[in-house]
Amino acid sequence: MGKDFAKHINALIIDDQVLVQGYLKFSLQELGFERITYADQTDKAIEQIRTHEFDLILCSYDLKKEQEGLHLYQRLIEHRLLSPATAFVFISADTSAELVHSIVELQPDDFLVKPFTVKQLEKRLRKVLSHKRALRDIYKLIELDEYDKALAQTEAFLTEPAHAEHYPAALRLKGELLIHCERFEDARDFYQAILNIQNFAWAQLGLIEALLKLGQEDEAEKRLLRLALKPDAQLRAFDMLADIKIKQEDFDMALESTLLASEISPRNLQRHHKAMNLSRLTHDYATQFDVAKKIVRYARHSVHDEPEMYLNVARAGVDYAMASDDEQTTVLLAQSTDYLRRFRKQFPKVHMDDQINVISARILYLQNEKDKAKALIEQINDDALHTDSMDTLLDKAKAFHELGMFEKSLHVMNEIENRAQSQPEEGQIFLRYIQQEKSERESIRQTPKALNNSAVSFYQRGELDKALSAFRQAFRIMPKSPSIALNLLQTIVVKGKESAVTGNAREVMERCIYTIENSDLNDEQTERYNRIRGYLQELL
Repeated sequence: MGKDFAKHINALIIDDQVLVQGYLKFSLQELGFERITYADQTDKAIEQIRTHEFDLILCSYDLKKEQEGLHLYQRLIEHRLLSPATAFVFISADTSAELVHSIVELQPDDFLVKPFTVKQLEKRLRKVLSHKRALRDIYKLIELDEYDKALAQTEAFLTEPAHAEHYPAALRLKGELLIHCERFEDARDFYQAILNIQNFAWAQLGLIEALLKLGQEDEAEKRLLRLALKPDAQLRAFDMLADIKIKQEDFDMALESTLLASEISPRNLQRHHKAMNLSRLTHDYATQFDVAKKIVRYARHSVHDEPEMYLNVARAGVDYAMASDDEQTTVLLAQSTDYLRRFRKQFPKVHMDDQINVISARILYLQNEKDKAKALIEQINDDALHTDSMDTLLDKAKAFHELGMFEKSLHVMNEIENRAQSQPEEGQIFLRYIQQEKSERESIRQTPKALNNSAVSFYQRGELDKALSAFRQAFRIMPKSPSIALNLLQTIVVKGKESAVTGNAREVMERCIYTIENSDLNDEQTERYNRIRGYLQELL
């Protein structure tokens, strides 16, 4: 990279360590850079980017005074503050797989590992800045949403032999532009032609995206399952598989794919929120609680670190406790209480008394202190429905229902549903969950534990029809519980000795077996299941 070229580059260094700023300044000046600006906080960096046009941004991954560099980059992308003509380069001394995947997922232009020499910096910057300069006019059209013009210019660019070293970047850009221009058949043919020459992961993913746009889901899914085994493509593959499964309403598989993607790149908060809603929809209380804790963990030191995240962990813990045995309930309530303590410590000036009272009332209910719970819930402000967050409203609806205030619960659920329908940013998964929750609470008045206890009493008294009805209701809202699955399966088996098992009952039995065989059973449950299995062959 010639110094003549470098001196015209506007560069921004984002780092909160003076020594690092000094070394980067020295390195850039050695390479001929003259226009160098600094920012040691994300707000200052954003202001600089809003008011100045930069050709190069060097950003430290860790900005621990305020927010991590990763979250800064996410904000720049989400709010379209970063021109595609600007080269964005992350710098970090950490090379853990978790961090690398988190960065690569966001697709910055490069990632430099500290320490590095001036020569190494020059080599990396020469490549990325050369691409940006060669494709600058196309990037500027993309910035203006002029995709048709950008595509035409890209195709013209690819006819010039002088641009040969930039062909790989231009080819990838062409595929993305074909999708943007909704030329899906052309995109499919283009990506297939690339793959006939070389098996690039980006071309495989592009082809799958084109197939999905053309409605060829089966072929797309087959390709994704193969691609999910490849380290350089599995993250995007799992995300796309999750979207396919959501469209097919196979929410359990959608959750599984989303969790696999989250394991690879755990710092993606948007994906965790998606997993949270899917776990709610599938009644997977253990996963919901785990994901809520991860959201708190990975939101720290970022603009996303909000008080309600801590409350959501406590709420998820209570939800989980509602579907757990007494011993586990004690542990879960202690953890929920701990997150309320952490909320107060982390946000001492934030007052959310109503929200905490609702959570506390639900905890008291689980501790068999129903009168105290009712007294506490009666203190909350009934006029705050239109200003409460969705999560706050949802927790209120659950508390009202658990305490027998069914009309109040339904009123709040209606408010949530209406708001979710008018606010598409909440997402279709959340709306689907709310509609499911509302339906279940209208038809099932008892809590999961109360249902199971009632069913056990009916069974012990020989009232099999009532036991079967209660166990089915309990299994509807706790489909991941091996205990309830065993109880329901055993009741169907005993009932089956009296009369033929219907097709619907067979389907329920298969779901019970799936839950049981995919759960960790204790010794007593294993022994029970082995006894029941002896009768299954003749019933199924």
